[in-house]
Amino acid sequence: MIEFTNRETLEDIIVEIEGLYKYPNFEELYKHFDKISMGYDKDDIANPEDMEQYYSKDKQNKYGVVGIKVKIVSDKK
Repeated sequence: MIEFTNRETLEDIIVEIEGLYKYPNFEELYKHFDKISMGYDKDDIANPEDMEQYYSKDKQNKYGVVGIKVKIVSDKK
């Protein structure tokens, strides 16, 4: 279980980990999942470069990436 807190609204959400998916980079990860399951809206264009604001290509090449599938257990407002 992981608890996330929205820093702006201070709302909490608790999720259960359902799966971990290891890939060498986000480009490979994006090939295996649909954009909705990765948090995009249906009209969005899913682009692996979106993730570079959080995790540089250098870090991807050095460490790889992990996709985490979660299920909401509780959203505390």
